[in-house]
Amino acid sequence: MDHRRSKDQYEAEEESLEGLEGEERLKKIRSLRWVHYPQFDSWDGDFFQEAEEELMKEERAEARAREWQKAQREAGDPAYQGLEFEFTKPTPSNDKGILVASGGAGGYGNPHFLTLKNRSPKFATRGKPGGRITLEFELKLLADIGLVGFPNAGKSTILRALTRSRAEVAPYAFTTLNPQVGTVRVWEDGRYEAVDHRLEAQSTPIEDSVLEREKQEEIIKSGGYPSSSKKSDHGRLQGEALRFTIADNPGLIARASENVGLGHAFLKSIERSLALVYVVDLSGDAPWDELRILKNELEKYKPGLSSNARVVLANKADLLDDSDPEKVAIAKQKLKRLEDAVRDIEKDYPLDLTSPADQDLALTSVSEPFSRPPIDVVPISAKYKLNLELAVEHMARYVTEARGLQPE
Repeated sequence: MDHRRSKDQYEAEEESLEGLEGEERLKKIRSLRWVHYPQFDSWDGDFFQEAEEELMKEERAEARAREWQKAQREAGDPAYQGLEFEFTKPTPSNDKGILVASGGAGGYGNPHFLTLKNRSPKFATRGKPGGRITLEFELKLLADIGLVGFPNAGKSTILRALTRSRAEVAPYAFTTLNPQVGTVRVWEDGRYEAVDHRLEAQSTPIEDSVLEREKQEEIIKSGGYPSSSKKSDHGRLQGEALRFTIADNPGLIARASENVGLGHAFLKSIERSLALVYVVDLSGDAPWDELRILKNELEKYKPGLSSNARVVLANKADLLDDSDPEKVAIAKQKLKRLEDAVRDIEKDYPLDLTSPADQDLALTSVSEPFSRPPIDVVPISAKYKLNLELAVEHMARYVTEARGLQPE
């Protein structure tokens, strides 16, 4: 039995009778079922005894029906399994809705017990308790952009660099155990709110969260003030062109579609994102292998889901600006190989016109034969805030297209 399930009305009654025996138990059962008119507590009268026997027969028949339903449920009969509904759109105003739990049946008034001999019954039954049901709600995070990447690929750092989120950043895997959401505000001149135009702020890297908190505590102890997250005045001078949300999701690993690691908990959280963004670690040994695993796991979990992925952010690309020519050459080779891998992946997943997701893509495709939109590759360094304007530009375009809006 699922320990999260609450007791139904019958189990609750049994629980209320625990520890009671004999007359005390009978009195409690009768008080839950019967109502007597004041000054007419005829519990032992013949008329009441007959009525009580009829009610007990009715309850025994109901109990047999419940036992039969329970047996059918345990046998796997689909008609008696738990119901599952997916609410991805608002319910129409003319919809009759879904009955989740019904109210209890009304009791029998005293006229119900009227007989030729008993012309004025002095008892009635109480109404039965309403149905009890245990509901499990699964909130599928609705964000415009969902970040998809391996643990420690830098997704939380990207979220902090692009938004005002304070997502945890640390040098170990699975820093993010629950989705974190931040909002990006794009101004008319193409800049975004998180950009601070002070030179010292632009050059300040995003640090490990633990180190950051320690520095803030030291400043406070020394009598100073911690760094402020005050908004920039830039937005007051420029109109807001677009606002969209980004979700930093828990890291995905191989066989996540089989619920390995955070598995389905991760995949369900990105299912409703308008567009997906792959995040790979360019400083790793083989970021192209990471990309292929991410793509495969999305397809295994839900065919067509990977068609929402529109860009690959090659994070930790600050090596491209390294002073060591050899490191720069290696980083450029990795980036080139990653771009080639993206083109190969696109060939491996041609448009499938039997898929609803791909049918939507075909309707918007301008090429013949119909094809998926190309996946862009953007090298960035979230820690040092390098090339993020281009990443935001791509994301803003994808969100605008997904919302069905035309760029101004």
